[in-house]
Amino acid sequence: MRKKLALHRLAAGASWICAALALTWAGAGQAQGDAPQPAAGKSARCPAEMALVGRTCVDRWEIATVDHATGRPLSPYYAPAPPLTRFAHEYWSVESGRIGDERARRMPLPPVPEVQRGKFAPRAISRPGVVPQGYLSYHTARRACENAGKRLCTEEEWVRACKGPAARRHPYGEQYAPGVCNVNRQQHPAFVLHGNSSVGHLDPRLNLLVEHGVGPLLQLTGESPRCAATWDDRAVYDMVGNLDEWIEDESGVFVGGFYARGTTQGCEARIANHSPAYYDYSLGTRCCRDAR
Repeated sequence: MRKKLALHRLAAGASWICAALALTWAGAGQAQGDAPQPAAGKSARCPAEMALVGRTCVDRWEIATVDHATGRPLSPYYAPAPPLTRFAHEYWSVESGRIGDERARRMPLPPVPEVQRGKFAPRAISRPGVVPQGYLSYHTARRACENAGKRLCTEEEWVRACKGPAARRHPYGEQYAPGVCNVNRQQHPAFVLHGNSSVGHLDPRLNLLVEHGVGPLLQLTGESPRCAATWDDRAVYDMVGNLDEWIEDESGVFVGGFYARGTTQGCEARIANHSPAYYDYSLGTRCCRDAR
């Protein structure tokens, strides 16, 4: 029954995937024009897209990526590294027609932007209302932040920002509240597309799935307004749920949980059993830098 309901959520086929892609690229374009405005006071020590947490500036939204040289948006549905983008598109162009049921096999891959078909390098941007970048390894996440003049957050910085000035277990309070953050969702995208939650985690289609009556499994940045910790006049969004986030730890650690992770640990959710080279659909990041 679960799979039947899940597959019902694919029923719109190509029409809904086009709508999802329209959101993606419209959001990316909007991000360029609707960047947060600078503020006075303490917050002025950080760029407008960051919040001041102690002596550290922390991105307010999970990152999207653009090409470092041109500023053109990269697809959030492919690993933002040239050989990995090519491999994923070539492999899944074939494999997507072999696994899953008929509806899943008919679901097309998201397009690869022209800028992403040759040489490119990812640069992190932090903006509201865009699809956050998944498929990040620790190394690619670190490179994207460094290309933006930032760095990955340390675990101490990340957890402090997530818990807010009151140091609560969740951004919104001490006790877990279902539905406030985009975490602990009932559907797993790999189960919907492949019939098995444990396989096919590099499939570029996974973060495009929409849960009927609820909305996309992966939400746009800042789309859960209550899932935020406020520092002075700036809120930091989605530190719990949406995507897991790499932090600065060369052994390979990501935190916060992603939309289908069954966790109620809030800011204390932590995974440390993957190589830093590991990447899949559920892995993003946000950046930090020292305050001026």
